[in-house]
Amino acid sequence: MRWELAAENPVRVQSLAAALRDLPHLPIHNRLRDAKQSSSLQTLARLLIRRGITDPDSAARFLFPSLDHLHAPEEMLGLRAAVERIDAAIERKEPILVYGDYDVDGTMAVIILKTAIELCGGAADFHVPHRIREGYDLRDDVIERAAAAGIRLIISVDMGIRAFAPAETARRLGVDLIVTDHHLPGSDGVPGALTVVNPNQAGCKYPYKQLCGAGVAFKVAQGLIQRRLEEKDQLRMLRSFMKVVAIATIADSVPLTGENRVFARLGLDALRRAVNPGLKALLEVAQISTKRPPTSTEVAFRIAPRINAAGRMDVARDVIELFSVKDSLRAQELAAKLDRLNSDRQEEERRILTAVEERISGDRALCEAYCIVVDGEGWHRGVIGIAATRVVERYHRPAIVIAREGEEAFGSGRSIRPFHLLEAVEASRNLFTRYGGHSHACGFAMPSANVPQLRAELDAFARTRLTSADFDPVLDVEAELDLGEITPTLFQVLQLLEPHGAGNHEPAFAARGVRLIAPPKILKDKHIKLKLKAGEDSKHEFSPDLAEEDVAEKDQGKEELTAVAILTTPNCHPDGAAIRRTEKAEAKGFQLRTENRELRTVFNALGWHMAERLQQSPLLAGDAIDIAFTIGHNDHPDFGGLELTLRDFRSEAVPAGSTEKIPTLAIPNR
Repeated sequence: MRWELAAENPVRVQSLAAALRDLPHLPIHNRLRDAKQSSSLQTLARLLIRRGITDPDSAARFLFPSLDHLHAPEEMLGLRAAVERIDAAIERKEPILVYGDYDVDGTMAVIILKTAIELCGGAADFHVPHRIREGYDLRDDVIERAAAAGIRLIISVDMGIRAFAPAETARRLGVDLIVTDHHLPGSDGVPGALTVVNPNQAGCKYPYKQLCGAGVAFKVAQGLIQRRLEEKDQLRMLRSFMKVVAIATIADSVPLTGENRVFARLGLDALRRAVNPGLKALLEVAQISTKRPPTSTEVAFRIAPRINAAGRMDVARDVIELFSVKDSLRAQELAAKLDRLNSDRQEEERRILTAVEERISGDRALCEAYCIVVDGEGWHRGVIGIAATRVVERYHRPAIVIAREGEEAFGSGRSIRPFHLLEAVEASRNLFTRYGGHSHACGFAMPSANVPQLRAELDAFARTRLTSADFDPVLDVEAELDLGEITPTLFQVLQLLEPHGAGNHEPAFAARGVRLIAPPKILKDKHIKLKLKAGEDSKHEFSPDLAEEDVAEKDQGKEELTAVAILTTPNCHPDGAAIRRTEKAEAKGFQLRTENRELRTVFNALGWHMAERLQQSPLLAGDAIDIAFTIGHNDHPDFGGLELTLRDFRSEAVPAGSTEKIPTLAIPNR
């Protein structure tokens, strides 16, 4: 793995750090005001600058988001016309159809807009297409059936920006179509709908362009609520929608900046107070504690997959019913069904990945491919996108997974940072019956007979764009820290950056020349545990026979300084259980341990799935290594404290970033 440490401007860092000291809402403001050393604020300044935040006003908005930071909905092109038409339908008691996608973003958008219309006195039904039978986007036959049933207003959510033919069908049948979407329009403009609401359309001056589909639906709902409800009810309704739009925003991997950060921060906090029976049941089956706000990781890897499973493995209507049902028993039944569907999805994913590994291990051409293209008969179409993501994570190559169904084939692809996947697919456009995507993801349909030619063409295209160095995983290191700088104060400061996600990744740090003060341990034949301390000032007598318990006892005699690290890797199993917080720890909250920089700072570091690497190149007590890590806190009432998440390590015995000159894939152990 190659570490890339960001360059910085020390003058700019110092200037912003000084300004941060005066922020009135900084929870550690008073303690830091008179501190001689404010390295924590300097670290925070570095991280903010890395995120494009260079002045104190922008920093305050980023660190302390609020509803006041939302933009006026009418700034979005087409939204005023959309709200006026919906308002007229409510006044005339016209039935409305909300037409949404089958993924998390689409289903949450349906829930937001349908609920808002009903709260404002209207009547709204919905349609979510079946992934296999209907596919993505608006369909003429659905619009025709709606028109025959007397529907005169259809609102699309999270789709429709390229639905030119369905828009013409709606116009011909006398149906007003409102398109709300966030995907990029094509070169031929937008469909001829009654109005189009999309911050990315030409001529729209909306200040924030990165909303997901549910985010756009929220803005329409916000405009409708402000038009029809009394002011005292508006704030309550908008806060209620935060939970749903936060789930969609995090699941859709849009940048957690600007309005998206407001949605995510406020929505995660509101989830701990969920009252909706369906949402409560979903949190329960996902084993999400409501004693604290869930993290963005828990939403992305435990809540979102269960919602997505409905659209992938069955029908997404169950998700809408789950969030709409009032009966708690029915809600529990639906949540349990989503949980089972997610288990089925996981099993199908494992089956496909096993087949992929067998194909790669037995095919030299695939081992040497610059773009991996694997296909199989009978693979579930709803799972191949996830499978492609896993292939990229394992082999760090662009990857396309194709499900063959007789003479038809359906593919989904994912990419690495240096490779624009849609450009590659467009270079072979003549092979597809339809395709679409963006720089790092694509989807398509094609005749099965064209798969071998696609494999050859994509690999040839990739060889003109990539080198073997591009296959090295890259870890962005945001700052170097001495272990002595890892303090409760720094942890409190880092918490202000949450929630983490696209556009605001959890910061990774590097520490140089740290020492092992005990032999490494291998846990469950898979993971490693290292006991580390700052290297240069160490007076510790290293001994291969020194037990970690002995070290801990000696440290406790001076001051309680050790911090147990129970660490997870960034690519952990999507449903891997988080570290449980006991009731005792919850009641006590974060009781961060005091630290004395005069004394030795010791950290235990667990690295998951690093045992094989350690066995191949052993480390010894006394070795000096460089580590890359993130910082967290373990709430165990007996041995909790600050913790490190080991992302990588380097030593003379185990060099990091070393790669083979010939790009041949290594098959990972299962």
